Amino acid sequence: MREILGRRLQRLRNRLKTLRSAPGQSGDQALLDAALTCATDWQWPVLPGVGRSGADSNRCACPDPDCVVPGAHPFDPGLLAATTDPRMVSWWWTNRPTAPVLLATGGFAPCAVSLPANAAARAVVRLDAQGMRLGPIVATPTRWALLVAPYSLERLGELLYAKDHVPSALRFHGEGGYLLLPPSPASGGGQVRWERDPADAGGLWLPEVEAVVHALVEASSGASGGGSRLAY
Repeated sequence: MREILGRRLQRLRNRLKTLRSAPGQSGDQALLDAALTCATDWQWPVLPGVGRSGADSNRCACPDPDCVVPGAHPFDPGLLAATTDPRMVSWWWTNRPTAPVLLATGGFAPCAVSLPANAAARAVVRLDAQGMRLGPIVATPTRWALLVAPYSLERLGELLYAKDHVPSALRFHGEGGYLLLPPSPASGGGQVRWERDPADAGGLWLPEVEAVVHALVEASSGASGGGSRLAY
């Protein structure tokens, strides 16, 4: 089965390469490859982000002139369209070759916990020193996201309710959410990258959300200034 799928993917890539070599065709092969890897090799549902305006690369292509995450969110198609179908993924990025790659989090897909980049870097160093096993980490210039095993909103609510405090800098990307994946352009400039890619993180293994949140709360309590907030 894997050999058949591999041959199909190679045919798709060869066809797309031919299309891009034709006059007037251009695009970013890396984005297509990343989207196909997520969808087919890892079975993570993906969809293209809205991207930037053709007339103004600093503005989002969505109708909101004050969009706070320019280019880095779903619009058309919507989040519910996320898929692992290589034919759909290839069609999307053939027509929109520079579109960011979005992971639809939750369900059977990974979820994530994110925090500001400086605080995250310090926390990861501390967790590594403690011997905690972490999964893949997605980094933008402003925030890092630690991927975790899928969790429900009910489970997250119970987890947070049981804590005396949770760092206010933490954000949760769970069921019904999304996460920008490498090598997409970041919403505030720069590029999304793997701080710890799946190969370095032991494949597609993901820690449980309870372990990650507990470790980050502990790290925040010992951070400079203490309190309920990670120092950053």
